Amino acid sequence: MAFISNGTTILDNGAFNVNLGSMVLISEQTASSSASISFTSGIDSTYPIYKFEFINIHGQNDITDFTFNFSTDSGSNYNVTKTTTWFNAYHNESDTHTNLGYDGDQDMAQGTGFAIFETGQGNDNDQSMSGYFYLFNPSSTTFVKHFIAQSNSALFHNYTRTAFLAGYGNTTSAIDATRFQMSSGNIDSGTIKLYGIKDS
Repeated sequence: MAFISNGTTILDNGAFNVNLGSMVLISEQTASSSASISFTSGIDSTYPIYKFEFINIHGQNDITDFTFNFSTDSGSNYNVTKTTTWFNAYHNESDTHTNLGYDGDQDMAQGTGFAIFETGQGNDNDQSMSGYFYLFNPSSTTFVKHFIAQSNSALFHNYTRTAFLAGYGNTTSAIDATRFQMSSGNIDSGTIKLYGIKDS
């Protein structure tokens, strides 16, 4: 007896088969007191979707923001115009404060500087941020460049927060590089992986 999903046999007489080939690891970088982490190759027309994964990003300074920007000239300049939206949910360790809401202090309206991915990072030894970031069709020379992201952080005042970011790079030039950095201080440790996602 076989279990079939959308025409694909997943389970057949005890054999288990899942096709995970649609997401391809392009590169990964590990921070070590790094001022920034930049991906200046691998973002091109090969894939329609690119995904960054952030694993235990730990900043040097307390109460800092993890930020990003794009380049259209292979990393010579990171100054793409962006409009973003940002909301979050949080809860503290003492179970005395919770919230879910939009945060207009973290969004951006047609700005060219580094945009906030996550804010209020803690630098205690056990505090870090993890999450993911999708960039859609960055090689298009017709449309703006959409992105969506989610992260979870251990914040400086012992809160957990999940943040939701979305927006677009307002350019019809191809985006071919991305940089991540803290608003102050280095990225002491953590890994960022870049994947390409096939559309079929």
